Amino acid sequence: MSGINKVILVGHLGKDPEVRHLDGGVTVASFPLATSETYNKDGKRIEQTEWHNIVLWRGLAEVASKYLQKGKLVYIEGKLRTRSFEDREKVKKYVTEVVAENFTILGRKSDFEPPVSSEGTTPKSENEYTNLTDPAGDLPF
Repeated sequence: MSGINKVILVGHLGKDPEVRHLDGGVTVASFPLATSETYNKDGKRIEQTEWHNIVLWRGLAEVASKYLQKGKLVYIEGKLRTRSFEDREKVKKYVTEVVAENFTILGRKSDFEPPVSSEGTTPKSENEYTNLTDPAGDLPF
């Protein structure tokens, strides 16, 4: 029997997506996402925030770079991935990320409008709002 690796998060972006273009024209975007929960302890309201590293690839990364920005509320579906790397001192480090497979912008109607570019333009087509999934299913693993 196979396992299931599914993550569903609803939270706010901690900063604007950081977009990189890799060899071969592959686009990758990443950003931190904050999820918060509140509970009562000894009559006091306690809020606990958890930070998640989100990674988006190819077309989904391009869409995220156009429509997502710090503070936006988003629904994200994806998979957990842990990778390792060596830091400058040659110490092996591990990082766990959520590789997003799709996302939905939540909130007020104005939250769905893309930020206006420095040229004062917005996207030309309403269809750009609806394609918030990886259309080819081309995740890099």
